[in-house]
Amino acid sequence: MKLYHGALSPFVRKVMVAAIELGLEDRIEKLPSPLSAVQANPGVIAVNPIGKIPALEADDGTPLYDSPVIIEYLDHLAGGAVLFPPAGPARWRALRVNALADGMLEAGVLARVESTRPVERQWPEWIAAQRAKVANCLDRLEGECAGFAASPTIGEIAAGCALGWLDFRLADVAWREGRPALAAWYAGFAARPAMTATAPKG
Repeated sequence: MKLYHGALSPFVRKVMVAAIELGLEDRIEKLPSPLSAVQANPGVIAVNPIGKIPALEADDGTPLYDSPVIIEYLDHLAGGAVLFPPAGPARWRALRVNALADGMLEAGVLARVESTRPVERQWPEWIAAQRAKVANCLDRLEGECAGFAASPTIGEIAAGCALGWLDFRLADVAWREGRPALAAWYAGFAARPAMTATAPKG
């Protein structure tokens, strides 16, 4: 399998954490795929017309994109129902937490990208609105984390990677303040080998 990869992408990190947890890391060839907000990467577009990473080319050439889709495919290769529980309350919780964490990441990325524009071209109200979404998601995760599974699902992986990205890119959010349960959970989850092996650097 070929994974169009960026070491600083939290969505790529989700895929790699899942691959390590599933024991599939050695089957994945990582293809460095630099992206720009204003210039497309033709190699990525050839697999994913949206032009985003992660994108995966399966061994049979099938293109897959968007981290939950790729991770579900990896889960299937590992026998299924490992990171995606069978239908029922545990599955709905895992999918809900994944959506919550991904939404928080998307809002955080939008806020960060806007803040990197020249000051005179920034939209402060937009940044504030996206940061408010991040705060809302963090508050919900504080309530959700008591139900997190001991063996990680797509939900815990997404939450862990999202919180790690906040530490790396939006440290001023200080998300641990007022969220002791979430902070305690993350301290343990961040120590998992799959998380330490994929921690962003630079």
